Amino acid sequence: MQRFVARQPIFNAARVVYGYELLFRSGPENRYDAVHEDMASASSVDNILLFGMDRLIPGCRAFLNCTRDFLIRDFATMLPKDRVVLEILETVPMDDEVHDACRRLKQAGYQIALDDFEERPDWKPLIAMADYIKVDLLATSPADQLRLAQTYLPMNIRLVAEKVETYNDFHRTRRWGYAYFQGYFFSRPEMLTRQDIPPNQMNYLLVLQAANRAQMDIEEVSARIKAEASLSFRLLRYLNSPAFPLIVEVRSIPHALALLGERGTRKWVSLIAVTGLASGKPAELAALPLIRAQFCELLAPCARRAESANDLFLLGLLSAMDAILDMRMPDVLREITIHQEIRDALMGKANKLREIFEFALNYERGRWEEIGPAAAQLGIQEDVIPALYVEAVEWARQILSPQQEIVSPRT
Repeated sequence: MQRFVARQPIFNAARVVYGYELLFRSGPENRYDAVHEDMASASSVDNILLFGMDRLIPGCRAFLNCTRDFLIRDFATMLPKDRVVLEILETVPMDDEVHDACRRLKQAGYQIALDDFEERPDWKPLIAMADYIKVDLLATSPADQLRLAQTYLPMNIRLVAEKVETYNDFHRTRRWGYAYFQGYFFSRPEMLTRQDIPPNQMNYLLVLQAANRAQMDIEEVSARIKAEASLSFRLLRYLNSPAFPLIVEVRSIPHALALLGERGTRKWVSLIAVTGLASGKPAELAALPLIRAQFCELLAPCARRAESANDLFLLGLLSAMDAILDMRMPDVLREITIHQEIRDALMGKANKLREIFEFALNYERGRWEEIGPAAAQLGIQEDVIPALYVEAVEWARQILSPQQEIVSPRT
């Protein structure tokens, strides 16, 4: 059976990840036919157990879409009540069986969220049980968003702003008392005007540029790394760690780069530079480009484009630089020199790299209706995709874990 899983982060007001909405499907047939929604929803429990909750949502809550069948058959009770939030979909018919099921789950200690909330008469019995109300910002006016806050915040119900597309959406709803935020605002810059880059971040950009020239100059890369103490330390720590067993001890930056080789140097510098640039940003924003980069690289051989794996890794890695640096992507690209094909893909121009990158984005965002046709066009077997995505998530977690030594990217 094919498995599909994607995660959408939900932030608190401090832009720290509070949880993830987990989107599951058991196969392409479940993405086109609403008749199979119950099957897809029920399979989510099995999928969580299969992929591992701690791998998908380390240290936070999972928000799960629940159909009527999922609720009345108590499938949620197979999952820990302190780790899941049950989202009641707006399409669920509100009858006595659904009300009784929600009451049982609430009494058992599970939290309940009302998804795409509308003030309908048949939802009134659930409002008293709700811990969260999710408000679609694209489907409601600012006036309604404020009115909902004024109505339900006094009832100790936490409001979640969905489809937060801009920083203004985030700022406005946070000011009105919304507690959590879900959408693509974290992937976009908060400031669209050109701004100066702090000196330490400029060092990261300069070494990134030097490592990705068409003809890489090892001496230039070495000099740039030496100019940034944190890069020098991390490089030497990595090469002297058990992750990179060597017969001799590494004693200099040029020696370290010679051991890595050109390909290894390009990838290591790209990886460490981007994670350094993301320092001080929300953890999810730091993880996002790592997951995309690794996922794109893993997809390359599946699409019979193994020769583009390195370019796809860098493309994924750079794709969130506008948000990391609070700059427009054209301004970011003026600061670095990269291959024209990667540059074009970052600017949205159609090419062979952009095809796989868009495929990765659609999967990341749970746009299942796009996955089947695109996979067929790219020649990717759909049953391998979920495992690759979970592998990318786990790899990024290891990279960012302070308890781990620097983990080597695939070479």
